[in-house]
Amino acid sequence: MFLLFGLAIAAAQGSPSPVPNPAATQPSAPAQGGGLPQPTLGSIHGTVVSSEGAVYEGVHVTLAETGADGAVMPDRTDITDSDGEFTFAGVPAGSFRLTLATEGFATKTIGGVLAGGESYDAHEIVLPVAEMTSEVRVSASTVEIAEEQLHIEEQQRVLGVIPNFYVTYDHNPAPLTTKQKYALAWKSNVDPFTWLITGAFAGVEQADNTFAGYGQGAQGYAKRYGANFADNFIGTEIGGAILPSLFKQDPRYFYKGTGTVRARALYAIANAVICKGDNGRWQVNYSGILGAMAAGGISNIYYPASDRSGAALTFENAGLGIAGSAAANLFQEFVIKKLTPKARKSAAGTP
Repeated sequence: MFLLFGLAIAAAQGSPSPVPNPAATQPSAPAQGGGLPQPTLGSIHGTVVSSEGAVYEGVHVTLAETGADGAVMPDRTDITDSDGEFTFAGVPAGSFRLTLATEGFATKTIGGVLAGGESYDAHEIVLPVAEMTSEVRVSASTVEIAEEQLHIEEQQRVLGVIPNFYVTYDHNPAPLTTKQKYALAWKSNVDPFTWLITGAFAGVEQADNTFAGYGQGAQGYAKRYGANFADNFIGTEIGGAILPSLFKQDPRYFYKGTGTVRARALYAIANAVICKGDNGRWQVNYSGILGAMAAGGISNIYYPASDRSGAALTFENAGLGIAGSAAANLFQEFVIKKLTPKARKSAAGTP
């Protein structure tokens, strides 16, 4: 066995082209104990050069082998020397693949079949220089990311109809700019459904003769409609755009979606009085609280004189606004997402 190995090495070093090993043509001596003949090993060698013929030193050459019996051998690696040469000795017969790679040059792969005991000469392998490429990395700005997320939110509608713009299902959304806050408030105020629901509330108040000072008939309905629309418009603009811009707060509800029912319920209720700042930190929701109070105070201007109660009406409306926000948040946390076809699924796979 050692004699055959030595002959294979000598053949690899002394011959520039494939030379059959004489020992390979002779029948192998049976192993002691009557076993089968041992396989004859060969070698693979070659030189790596440039297209101009210059030798390349330091090229990584990987040999992948599949034996004649179909067995896949572990990969082997050699590095070309100062003459650009590489050698793999003790290679069993079978198919093989050589992969040549080094920094700055294109990777090249060649294959062949090695006979038993053969000294395979891969000759000069030309390794071309890699094509120069200019890689441009484009990173979206925070404003652009927020704009894309806002576009997604503006497609959210409960049952495909009712606007659900002021909730984000992304766990880490980009903060909105002042312009984006005003745009979101305006889109919510002028949405066709807003006009329809305002009309419905005005109709209920008309039927119950709420704010009797408005009277009945078309004129009374128009006044109730205008008051309802003004309440919603002013509240949205002040609480969703003006104050959030001044206090640098985010007017959206950040969907939690994970944890126990109790934890999620407390989170939803708390979000009526706390919110995330544009810096990502939780803080008192000055925008929502003061916005509700401001809207309540302004409503004293157009409510019937008999239904105005000054500060009492202001605080009453503010309290109702905060309670309404808490109730709305509970629906957002447990119900609304399931009814919103285009609600964005978070990366964590929230329910």
